[in-house]
Amino acid sequence: MNKTDLVNKISEKSGLTKRDVEVVLNSFVGEVTEALSAGDKVQLVGFGTFETRKRSGRTGRNPQNGDPIAIPESVIPAFKAGNKLRDAVK
Repeated sequence: MNKTDLVNKISEKSGLTKRDVEVVLNSFVGEVTEALSAGDKVQLVGFGTFETRKRSGRTGRNPQNGDPIAIPESVIPAFKAGNKLRDAVK
């Protein structure tokens, strides 16, 4: 399912216009992005938690010539599914 499909499904089920649903969805994604950029968590009880995790630096290999390269430490976004979502998927 892509974003357009999601907007269409929500619009059908809620009775809202596709334009209104898209505005809400874009706002949600923007707010989650801002919160994660600031280092905050976003918890939706029963659905899951969006958070950031620190990935430590490590040594990798250049695939073209096999030379070792240093991969720096980074911060990545992560999602942990909640109990209700896990149970629904089973």
